[in-house]
Amino acid sequence: MTKSLTGRVALVAGATRGAGRQIAVQLGAAGATVYATGRSSRAGRSELDRPETIEETAELVTAAGGTGIAVRVDHLVPDEVRALVARIDAEQGRLDVLINDVWGADPLITWEKPVWEQPLDAGFRMLRLAVDTHVITSHFALPLLIRHPGGLVVEIGDGTKAYNEGNYRLSVFYDLAKTSVNRLAFSWAHELKPYGGTAVALSPGWLRSEAMLEHFGVTEENWRDGAATDPHFLISETPAFVGRAVAALAADSDRSRWSGQSVSAGDLATVYGFTDVDGSQPDAYRYITEVVDAGKPADVTGYR
Repeated sequence: MTKSLTGRVALVAGATRGAGRQIAVQLGAAGATVYATGRSSRAGRSELDRPETIEETAELVTAAGGTGIAVRVDHLVPDEVRALVARIDAEQGRLDVLINDVWGADPLITWEKPVWEQPLDAGFRMLRLAVDTHVITSHFALPLLIRHPGGLVVEIGDGTKAYNEGNYRLSVFYDLAKTSVNRLAFSWAHELKPYGGTAVALSPGWLRSEAMLEHFGVTEENWRDGAATDPHFLISETPAFVGRAVAALAADSDRSRWSGQSVSAGDLATVYGFTDVDGSQPDAYRYITEVVDAGKPADVTGYR
């Protein structure tokens, strides 16, 4: 990858693992300085109690060719986010890219149950983690981002606007969370337009995150063995794919053409030409719509 983002400063909120980690790494591979934030640190884990840390992410960013800076932040705490942005301003004097990727609510999902069978505390906690964190982060970060024209905000969610509008997503709380993230990008696009900024909602496909690999009992080296559990797993993609999508957006001088839109990593791959680590271009949402939701047998031919 060319160093197209040298001199640019990015904040990846929620960079501990999964999509956020590889978004940070791929921005670093393009030469950016990346602030990687999250609650899981070598100093202590979040309630998810997973081993990945923001320090590891920052080290991966630097190893990829960028400058990685880890900052432990709870994005539900306004004072911590305010201090984070003040630090970026003091150290860099600018912010060019903001990635709102905070989630951390997988253990709170109650699948396919009506609202009267949903635990309210867990549901509202999910909305706080998925939506409030993004609003709080944007509240403090956008005044720094608009200081220089051309800033980019990317809202990372699950499902494009087109897909989510036509499909019920697991539960009322999950559905609200993922619909809201797409709408936030639309709102930020409206608010940033007078300042020359761009906001995009971006969804990975079936993400082979650390947790997903564990769930299927595979590693990245033998991930195709997961098809024995679910044949549709063959459409899955590494987190690097959505990371490369973000890096392509950030490097595009004409990225404003995407502002306010909701797209998938597969959508952007066809435009920018980047691939997943295996050289393929998985088009997960077209596959999900045309094969999975249509009840057809698993066959990724023509979809990656």
